[in-house]
Amino acid sequence: MEKQTILIVDDDKNICELLRLYLEKEGYDTVVANDGRRAVEYEKEYHPHLVLLDIMLPYLDGWQVCREIRKTSTTPIIMLTAKGETFDKILGLELGADDYISKPFESKEVIARIKAVLRRSYPDFDKQDIKEVKYENLIINLTNYEMIVNGKKVDTPPKELELIYHLASNPNRVYTRDKLLDEVWGFDYYGDSRTVDVHVKRLREKLENVSDKWELRTVWGVGYKFEVK
Repeated sequence: MEKQTILIVDDDKNICELLRLYLEKEGYDTVVANDGRRAVEYEKEYHPHLVLLDIMLPYLDGWQVCREIRKTSTTPIIMLTAKGETFDKILGLELGADDYISKPFESKEVIARIKAVLRRSYPDFDKQDIKEVKYENLIINLTNYEMIVNGKKVDTPPKELELIYHLASNPNRVYTRDKLLDEVWGFDYYGDSRTVDVHVKRLREKLENVSDKWELRTVWGVGYKFEVK
């Protein structure tokens, strides 16, 4: 199957390299531009499936690049904005951007937002399985990195969401802390088991009294499980 191509536009070469590594690990092809003029040229030359566009750029800023692209193309654009700059976000969306990501960003959020925009823009490109588990009053979607509790999206950091998804995907199975560290955090994580306890505590605060049909339980002396009653 053809790979989807992402055009990364940022004058910070370290950020570009970081994004390139994230995206290529996820199976995308990448093209990098470090200024606005080149971004416009590359969009016409490479016809990317999506443009990841910073605002502060040499020659042409992100707003100008967005305007130029929108004159001839409907290529999806995700703006990279300074944290908390509401005006930047609104202006980007008014100029035709499809979404925005605030800096500093987490790699998981970038990937999730890119996948969400690509799915909306190219619904037939890849009929991938949606990673989602559902219980009463709870939806955990690892494809979009969303947790919905009682019909409302609850802000959940990526690692918390990965942990609850892992447990809820294997209901009633007991996991030791070390097993969770290995399977959720990965073999290259050098923290200790208290990390798991902290994440479980935060999840419990979000899931307390949501349903009497399931529970995030401690199995004393062993670890944790997502118990379905």
